[in-house]
Amino acid sequence: MRGPRPFRIFLMVILALTPLSQAFWFVWSWQVVGALPWTAPRLLFQGLWAAAALVVLAAGIELLVGPVVPRRAFGPWWRAGARLWLIASCIGFLGVIVVGSIGWLTLVGMALLPAAEAARVEPARRTVCRYATYLAGGIPLLATAYGATVGRRRYRLVTVEVPVPDLPASLDGLRIVHLSDLHIGDFMSRAGIRRAVALANAAQPDLAVLTGDLITSERDPLEDCIEELSRLRAPLGVWGCHGNHERWAGVENRAQTLFTRYGMHMLRQQCVVLSWHGGSFNLIGVDDQRERGRPGEPSSLLHEIESLVRKDMPNILLSHHPDTFPSAAALGIELTLAGHTHGGQFRVALGDRQWSAASLVTPFAAGLYCLPLGHERRAEGVTAGHRKPAFLYVNRGLGTFGLPVRLGVPPEITLHILRKPRSGTC
Repeated sequence: MRGPRPFRIFLMVILALTPLSQAFWFVWSWQVVGALPWTAPRLLFQGLWAAAALVVLAAGIELLVGPVVPRRAFGPWWRAGARLWLIASCIGFLGVIVVGSIGWLTLVGMALLPAAEAARVEPARRTVCRYATYLAGGIPLLATAYGATVGRRRYRLVTVEVPVPDLPASLDGLRIVHLSDLHIGDFMSRAGIRRAVALANAAQPDLAVLTGDLITSERDPLEDCIEELSRLRAPLGVWGCHGNHERWAGVENRAQTLFTRYGMHMLRQQCVVLSWHGGSFNLIGVDDQRERGRPGEPSSLLHEIESLVRKDMPNILLSHHPDTFPSAAALGIELTLAGHTHGGQFRVALGDRQWSAASLVTPFAAGLYCLPLGHERRAEGVTAGHRKPAFLYVNRGLGTFGLPVRLGVPPEITLHILRKPRSGTC
């Protein structure tokens, strides 16, 4: 089982709970259906119950050992719906167990009360526990349905002001629109990308950048996606880098050719100097980066791009994977723009504390991050040894992968506005 240890533990917990949760829900639903007093509806629902059980069983086996049913036998939504059910039902089952445990503890507490007092409290306790169980089991299922039908379609334009060290005054206010992880295919239509492009153009950017994962697999309509993205309008052009899905699908060269055909630019271990209102900055783009070193060895991320980094002007890196950020900061790259995580696709917030699935995989789940810049420049007012900041922004993406759902992580189009920093450190 691949991935960081917290992610592997999460998957192991879900896998361990799956048989128990499915047994609980299917036995309960069979009892509910069996209690129907009308023969025809009861037989109909029992037939639907059997079909649902087979679909869920096939989806569970597929996750463990690979496809067991021909792809054409079920459409994409059948498979996705079964997977969504497996996750949501496990969470709902946990909720039911927690509420049941609390109910058991209250029963133990009532045993300590006088008999008359316990008899008075018992009906209210049963009512509260029953409705609390309904809520605990039902909310995850309803939330998942909302995230699959509404949440993943609610595009949001996020404006972020990014302080860039030594930014020329002429570049203060430069507007960069940033799209990532579109994943055109079964759950992202061409019309959906067209709508995102319209929102991006409405922000009136000076530069448009794309940080990979235009598709999910080689079956997806890559050219349709690129043709829609060519509608982006920015005086400094549209520039992009590849993501891991382009690499997995083996379409990196084809995507680069299509970019050129439609008047856009793909940077592959390359850089270009762009000028705006008399100021210049260095834009760098890299293919999807993979850590190739052994544990304990120096990072191999970005190990071939040292010569692309300029020391006489600000550098902006387009890198699909956010884990390149420490290496980018060490190389002296002031701003890194990334994607890949989708923000986890669902997020839980309790007060000031937030948790998302992406936090199990990377420390850079979504949003703006800061590390000390790795090299020094001679600048007025900067003392020796003073470390300037480098910034990373992780775009939450537009599309989905694995599960077509977004909860608490709306699809994002980011507008970065570059600013001269007010302070010199993170």
